[in-house]
Amino acid sequence: MTGGLLAAVRDLPPESTQQAVGYPSLFLLVALGALVPVVPTGAIVSSAAVVAFHQSSPFSLLFVFLLASAAALLGDLALYWLGQRGVRSRNGSRWLAALRGRVTPDRLAQAQERLDSHQVSVLVLSRLVPAGRIPVMLACLLARMPLRRFARGDAAACLAWAATYQLIGVLGGSLFPEPWQGVVAAVGLTLLVGAVPALWRRIRGGGREALRHEDA
Repeated sequence: MTGGLLAAVRDLPPESTQQAVGYPSLFLLVALGALVPVVPTGAIVSSAAVVAFHQSSPFSLLFVFLLASAAALLGDLALYWLGQRGVRSRNGSRWLAALRGRVTPDRLAQAQERLDSHQVSVLVLSRLVPAGRIPVMLACLLARMPLRRFARGDAAACLAWAATYQLIGVLGGSLFPEPWQGVVAAVGLTLLVGAVPALWRRIRGGGREALRHEDA
């Protein structure tokens, strides 16, 4: 599968075809990834930025930024609206249950504490920290934050998120002469950025568990 992906990236079609197919695909994949948090949207934006960096159009990177930001915001708002329906219902909803299932009680408590202290500004940081978006979104839902207020904070968060992952793509594209090489580098760096926080939480969790055993 990886070999086929690399072959497809090596044999990129003309710019007009890339734009006609790539821009709608970027929007749909990022929106889907925001709504169903299993798609690696950061890697998608970084890869699109690499390809745009090597195009002759001066507006390619701007289009990637605007489409990624708008798609992320649309997906977030759709997911938040679906979560609100679960909060308002006595029986909840499968969307709210799915959000709860992805957040541990400790992380939810931390997100609620940060939300109480920093209010809407915490949304920006939650978007930039890998796996930080869902805990803060769930905290906003449980706090019954209105959709309009959530949207104001999330709009800034999506802009910052798109700019960050586009920068990763531009760095990858500038380091290598071929687009496919930059895509591989950008995807690898994006996955590494996403893995570091999870590894850090495991190390901290293991350290706390060891301290508990010593105290016992």
